[in-house]
Amino acid sequence: MTTKTSRFNSTIVADEYLESNVLFYLSDAVTQLLEHKEEYTQFGVIRYFAEYFSSVKNSNHILFREYNYIQATPHNRASFVRVVWRCYRQIGKSGDLMSMLEYRSLLQLLCPDFPVEIVQSAARIVLIDDASDCLISFADFLYAFQLQLYYQEFLDSVLVIYNDLLSGMSPNTVIVPTSTSIEQLPSVAADEGQMQHQDGVDPFPLAQCIDTLCERFKHSYPPRSCMREILQQTDKVSYFSFLLSLAKHETVNHSIGVLPSKAELLIDPEMDQELDKLIAQISVSPGSNSSGSAVVGLKEAQRRASPRRNIHHRRKIEVESDGSTEETDSSEN
Repeated sequence: MTTKTSRFNSTIVADEYLESNVLFYLSDAVTQLLEHKEEYTQFGVIRYFAEYFSSVKNSNHILFREYNYIQATPHNRASFVRVVWRCYRQIGKSGDLMSMLEYRSLLQLLCPDFPVEIVQSAARIVLIDDASDCLISFADFLYAFQLQLYYQEFLDSVLVIYNDLLSGMSPNTVIVPTSTSIEQLPSVAADEGQMQHQDGVDPFPLAQCIDTLCERFKHSYPPRSCMREILQQTDKVSYFSFLLSLAKHETVNHSIGVLPSKAELLIDPEMDQELDKLIAQISVSPGSNSSGSAVVGLKEAQRRASPRRNIHHRRKIEVESDGSTEETDSSEN
């Protein structure tokens, strides 16, 4: 049977290659073409498909798309994390701390219908279930957000197991969720707010249940060796402390393959050069001392630093960018 080279390692069978979301992107490309046929005919169908799949490869295809599209594939989720990092890296470099609501506003500039529940869950990972609206650094939020978005279904399943163990059920009676059962549940994030502040659970039965879950789970999950390592280092573990350890674990970050290590997260010489040029231009241009000019300059830097947009989003990007200035100004005040 024909094989294809995987971008991660070795080779895969052609049928498996087609099952790795290729058909999803092909279907979306055709749908976008039909919905915007008049706009794309001037470029040509061949060029349109080339641009579409180039944007998918460059992780640029998720800009301003709906949340259902972003969460549809692991590549889309990882791509969104990458875009968030590239667009807002300067916030982290400046050392600014922001609230959960401010991070939600930034995410909704890139995805207008991005759900607040995921942002709340990411913030609670950093704050270890602290309900207060504390300020969070960009780096801490970004790694927690990456974990929550990329492994969302798995974390929901772990929460179900954790709550059962917390209620006193023995590991033998805990019902380990399947991929299908967790999808049928209402928002599992709602259970997070109902958890009492307790010392946690015994990590050994939790590790057993997580192993059983991984054997039958069809969605992505963190490396099992990392989870075992974290659970072996403590006598008691809470749900959010476990997630925080996963978010900080370098192997987990490497397995997703999007963000650099925390030491290199804010280092980007190319972006710094672009920003220095823009600051120099703003400082010498007449009438450029308004905050609005600075916001436009920052947006232009983000536009240059982020990957090239695909054809079927260029016009939409300009409209969305122009309309988002007021929101950005209000978030800075």
